[in-house]
Amino acid sequence: MQLVNIITQATKMFYKEDHWVVMTFWNSLYIAFFLLPLGINLPTPFFIISIIFGIGMMFRSEKKFILDKSLLLFPLYFIVMSLGLIYTDNLISGFDLVQRSLSLLLFPIIFLFVKEDATTVKRLFDFLLMGLIVSFFVNVFRAGDNLIWHIIDERENIEILLFIEGIVKNWHYFFVGSLFSRSVNANYISIYILLVLSYYLKNKLKSRIQLVIVILLFLYLFLLASIAAYLILFVMSILLVLDIADKQKKYTMSIIFLMGLLLFLNNPRVSDFYSRIKDFSNVEEYYDATTAEKSRLLSWDASIKLIKDAPIFGYGTGDANDVLIEKYKELNYTLNYKSKYNSHNQFLQTYLQTGIVGFGVLVSIFVVLAMRMKRSRNEFSVFLILFISLVFESMLVRFNGIVFFSIVTPLLLKKRSILSSRIIRNDGNE
Repeated sequence: MQLVNIITQATKMFYKEDHWVVMTFWNSLYIAFFLLPLGINLPTPFFIISIIFGIGMMFRSEKKFILDKSLLLFPLYFIVMSLGLIYTDNLISGFDLVQRSLSLLLFPIIFLFVKEDATTVKRLFDFLLMGLIVSFFVNVFRAGDNLIWHIIDERENIEILLFIEGIVKNWHYFFVGSLFSRSVNANYISIYILLVLSYYLKNKLKSRIQLVIVILLFLYLFLLASIAAYLILFVMSILLVLDIADKQKKYTMSIIFLMGLLLFLNNPRVSDFYSRIKDFSNVEEYYDATTAEKSRLLSWDASIKLIKDAPIFGYGTGDANDVLIEKYKELNYTLNYKSKYNSHNQFLQTYLQTGIVGFGVLVSIFVVLAMRMKRSRNEFSVFLILFISLVFESMLVRFNGIVFFSIVTPLLLKKRSILSSRIIRNDGNE
């Protein structure tokens, strides 16, 4: 009976109003957002279905849409990328990226015709939250299983005390960082967590289950150990404290902030980061024994050097990675060359692909977004999450990153923010 009640409650979360085309569009997006933290390829079919039915909604729309020019910036970005194929030698790679980027063209246009309210959009974050919770427990189970087998493989006869000692010594190798989240990049999961926290923490926690979920998300963020996410969380926390008017509450939150800061700084991976990055000036060593953090810095260095050589048009949509890899080889950035890393910065990646025009369009998107989201510290925190995430990752080269930004950013660019409780409609009443 309890299982039936759970299933009934779960089905109530799906979109059940309006035409079946609209229902399929939103429910496909809901399922895709649920699957985002669980695997790279799992949500892809549902995003494709939502695009197909979203196009269908455009043709069945009976009401005129309100043209919000800011929503057309992503389609413009897509057009510039497509023009980058004209001077691309590696057309296969270029066409592949343009094909993956189709959602940047389609979703913003679809949202010009789609009628959505705050409740409908909130469910996107509800499903993303559920996916994050499921992925947390899946990763805990996998990490625990890998840790146990690692200890068993090291010793033939294991006494209980030796087994516990093995767990204490080795847990952080399996439960912290990229090894803890193997299905999806830890930086991506961290961004999803921060967005969910920003969306839900704009209001007071009303129940114990909400408090437990928030604590679990912070624990997940701690274990993922994304340096970029920690930086974003640091800035968000300062904004949150500054936004408190009551002096007593501000003092209490400041103490909690400092305690949390000490906790996150003592994360094993953060400690390793300090010890590895401090010798960055040792040129001979870091070229051949590059850490993940140094690899990112080397990617930025190589990208900037290339941009100086082609500041106007870049190198073409399909050739950017090829020339970057060759630059790694020339500069003797061994790990970057062998791993064929991209720029690890979407702004640099875009400049390499399309030159100053594409770079300018991408920057314009975030300038407009910053202007739209300066209405409150909470909204500005969401802007920081998206902006800083692109500084540390080339998120618009992978389909999951592309489609996520092509959905969330247009909804944020709307004149009525999805972070508010007000109705958002394209029915001429905005």
